[in-house]
Amino acid sequence: MPKIDALRRFLLPCFNSTPTSPAPPVPLTISTKKRLSTSLRDDLDDPKQDKKTEEDQEDSYPTTPISTTNSTTTAASASAAAALLSAPPRSSKTMVIGTIFGQRRGGHVWFCVQHDRLNTKPSLLLELSIPTTTLIQEMRCGLVRIALESSDSELNRCPLHSIPMWTLFCNGRKIGFAVRRRATQQTRIMLKTMQSMTVGAGVIPSGLVSGTESEEVLYMRANYECIIGGADSESFHLINPDEGPGQEFSIFLLRSN
Repeated sequence: MPKIDALRRFLLPCFNSTPTSPAPPVPLTISTKKRLSTSLRDDLDDPKQDKKTEEDQEDSYPTTPISTTNSTTTAASASAAAALLSAPPRSSKTMVIGTIFGQRRGGHVWFCVQHDRLNTKPSLLLELSIPTTTLIQEMRCGLVRIALESSDSELNRCPLHSIPMWTLFCNGRKIGFAVRRRATQQTRIMLKTMQSMTVGAGVIPSGLVSGTESEEVLYMRANYECIIGGADSESFHLINPDEGPGQEFSIFLLRSN
């Protein structure tokens, strides 16, 4: 009896008690370990994947050695420098003052170039064998082109302004020669009297330049555009005033090698 009473006291509360909701299942250790291992596998680096990535990166790098690239760049720079040295020089343009003068009768034409009107020592002074009257007749047509050519092989390395003699052509016709001259005292006096003048034409009284009392000197003074095409070519082109008549006058210095 005592045993039956003990069992009754133990089992009776289990039948009479109110049923409760089952407790949530405890997650299995295996599943937890599986999820954990999966997340760790995603976070850890795969050796095979890393090796493949490194191979792909190596394939993407340029295969040309650095030394080859540098030599190629150096060769290209040397070629560009050689091409620049072999290229013809570019022409330069400057403004100068040019004066054409000569005796009214029986005299030759002179051409004087000055970079500074206050400097009575011209940078170029040429005596042309063309008579003054002939040049005046050519200028009436409105177009005068004087070409001075030098073909002396001994003067190939000489500056153009230092060549002593030229062959003279006027409007395509060979007329004579042109000779480089040094400015005399009379020429300096004439240039000094025209220091304040940049553009103009007129007559200088007799005796001032030629030293005689019988001849007057005609002159035409204007701005010229000097174009240096290289060591063997230079030209001077008359710039007409805005209100002056159109006159095309050019002098070319050409050396043929």
